[in-house]
Amino acid sequence: MVETDLFDELLEPKRWSLADGTMLLCGFALQGEAVLLNDLKSVIAQSPLRHMVTSSGFAMSVAMTNCGKLGWVTDRKGYRYDALDPNTGAPWPVMPASFLALAAQAALEAGFADFVPDACLINQYKPGARMGLHQDKDERDFSQPIVSVSLGVPATFLLGGFERADKTVKIQLNHGDVIVWGGASRLRYHGVLPLKAGHHPAFGLCRINLTFRKAG
Repeated sequence: MVETDLFDELLEPKRWSLADGTMLLCGFALQGEAVLLNDLKSVIAQSPLRHMVTSSGFAMSVAMTNCGKLGWVTDRKGYRYDALDPNTGAPWPVMPASFLALAAQAALEAGFADFVPDACLINQYKPGARMGLHQDKDERDFSQPIVSVSLGVPATFLLGGFERADKTVKIQLNHGDVIVWGGASRLRYHGVLPLKAGHHPAFGLCRINLTFRKAG
């Protein structure tokens, strides 16, 4: 469901254009869900979730890990992509075929062909965890879209403009929903409101977000 001043009612369409270059694909990740979840468990077993520290020295409320050739990391040195997991010194887990296929199919559905991500950020939200408004701008090629997959407990996604102070649109994301943004919307600010208490059969109290990017 999308809450805006422009629309009084939304009847849960399978596809919903939120802005130029931004599309919500409702339930898009549910096909092949069992394989996706098994692959997710395997990745987390290899590189466990952890609360990274920002450059300011604060621990993130969201626990995270990565898979793919590159992983997004933050520490007192700042934000960056790295080929190695700083916790293990080993390369990040290989991105599963199910992840690659989902990302490419969702991007194509939103109008972005030939998307091949080399990084997948895996974020775990527990009740109260949030993600402040930010831009995804650590990547080299802004012509490539961002594909964001929501799993588990519902969350409220914030889609803003190109300045932090711009008005945001609230979008409820349910298990299996995918948002793709790129093109004219690639550098929009976005975030997630504090996760409300809930329960999902596969994830318990948690929400998992998979964010696919072409980083290198």
